[in-house]
Amino acid sequence: MKKHILTGLLCTLGIVINAQSNSNYWQQHVDYTMDIDMNVENYQYDGKQKLVYTNNSPDELNVVFYHLYPNAFQPNSEMYKHYTTLPDPDRRFAKSVLNISNLRPEEQGFIKINSLKQNKKAVKFEVIGTVLKVTLNKAIKPNESVTFDINFLGQVPVQTRRSGRNNKEGIALSMSQWYPKMAEYDVEGWHADPYINHEFHGVWGDFDITFHIDKEYTIGGTGYLQNPQEVGHGYEDKTKPLKLPKGNKLKWHFKAPNVHDFTWAADDEYAHDILKGPNDVDLHFLYKKDIKNTDDWKLMENMTIKTMEYFNELIGEYPYKQYSIIQAGDGGMEYGMSTLITANRSLGSLIGVMQHELAHSWFQFVLATNESKHAWMDEGFATYVDSKAWSDLVLETKQENPYAGSYRSYFNVVNLDRQEPLSTHIDRYSRERTASSNAYQKGCLFLTQLGYIMGQDNLDKTLKKYYQDFKFKHPTPNDIKRTAEKVSGMQLEWYLNEWTKTTHTIDYGVKVVVNKSITLERIGRMPMPIDISVTYVDGTKEVFYIPLRMMLGEKPTSATKLENWAWTHPTYTFKVSKTIKSVEIDSSQIMADVDRKNNYLEIEE
Repeated sequence: MKKHILTGLLCTLGIVINAQSNSNYWQQHVDYTMDIDMNVENYQYDGKQKLVYTNNSPDELNVVFYHLYPNAFQPNSEMYKHYTTLPDPDRRFAKSVLNISNLRPEEQGFIKINSLKQNKKAVKFEVIGTVLKVTLNKAIKPNESVTFDINFLGQVPVQTRRSGRNNKEGIALSMSQWYPKMAEYDVEGWHADPYINHEFHGVWGDFDITFHIDKEYTIGGTGYLQNPQEVGHGYEDKTKPLKLPKGNKLKWHFKAPNVHDFTWAADDEYAHDILKGPNDVDLHFLYKKDIKNTDDWKLMENMTIKTMEYFNELIGEYPYKQYSIIQAGDGGMEYGMSTLITANRSLGSLIGVMQHELAHSWFQFVLATNESKHAWMDEGFATYVDSKAWSDLVLETKQENPYAGSYRSYFNVVNLDRQEPLSTHIDRYSRERTASSNAYQKGCLFLTQLGYIMGQDNLDKTLKKYYQDFKFKHPTPNDIKRTAEKVSGMQLEWYLNEWTKTTHTIDYGVKVVVNKSITLERIGRMPMPIDISVTYVDGTKEVFYIPLRMMLGEKPTSATKLENWAWTHPTYTFKVSKTIKSVEIDSSQIMADVDRKNNYLEIEE
């Protein structure tokens, strides 16, 4: 286990050196030490938390904020009210969320702060829904570290969304967003958003957590178990004797270096498999011993190995030495070094959800974007790589367009006239369907079309460089844009602006063909470079490429290059050398043109 800690320390050192080389970038740091005593009879837990908070910002901090996520699972909470007013709450969990109003006191979730100290002195605090506001006795100066001590009582709610007890598959404890979690502070200020059921943002740091729980229960989740011989449950080295303590409870000691959250699950009927993944990663699988589809679960385990190998090659090496897939939660949800997933589903669904959640180990849990502000950068990018993995590993046949479903979802939102900018905060969308389609599908299309603009090889290089340059940081939309610019040599601010900050659509058409002259028109507001396929009457074909002028560059292509097209010009005319039979704009259909009927014109003889 010591080598795992050393690896984490080296990663942290690398971040500091990287950050110091860029005087404009900084990020806060946290060190959590917690002792948790879990009562499996009433689902309450007593917690002691010591948090060393390091202010790497140039600002003095007079207040700090914590998230108290379990408080959302109470009647009249902001999450409950939000879902009673949305016109289309997500059908997957709308019913369970709305049932919050019917939870009895002993079924609700909460974190109650019994005491809070700053550097051993009591400090003033206020609970505001799911946010804890702490007014400091003394400001935290730049480059200063302070220690906060919290004694708290938590209660696990009946399973509704993500966290909860006794989910629909009988898992006792799904423990996500379960502790007082320091909010992130960055160049934009504090991100102390109330919990509305959506996405998260956390501070990078190290976790040292001890759990006390009845000895029948097996725990899985984030981090490296420090005392396997004292707990057993499949973690132990079977060549050495167990040293189980006397009494009804076991002590589980975990350390998680260089993560921004800690999640765990526990049940008294877990089976536990361990497989070796690529680069000697331990893959832990915890699931009910009487699971209905054991064969499917085992197939999913083996596909996890292949998928991790695939993502390592596509993006960059998974940086930790363990990953756990745990039957728990209310669907599929990614966390640091782990995934909670329900198991009673088809094999295709089981593998598909596993691949998507595993993809988040790169896009969110190493490239830690602010999911609340830029959900598309984790959900969309994860959708891009999981769609690729599904096509290449599961179908094992080359799909013409592995992202066809994402295009259909985006076009549906456009056709219903329900678009909102991709830059909308995830809690502030008018409709849940638009929020979901934007985050997953339109976010995915950001990358597919980037490949169309700059060439697939350049996109592949961009993903690798993006991962290498920004792992263990909090990248922003500008960072993926700048990475693509550095790789391609193009100017891409226009693309980032049009696709993420507006609801402009792409619509190009073949306007007229006269003799050997072709006139194209831009109907939609969003400009793009254009690929055109021309078929001649003699049966030959020729592909032309029209760069967009404001890219100030062009993609590598074997097509015949034409003069660039300025976005201010609604039409573009060029001539060919032979008699034309048909003309098609973007035969690959990678460009998200909202009306493809005018993309093709065949000349009648």
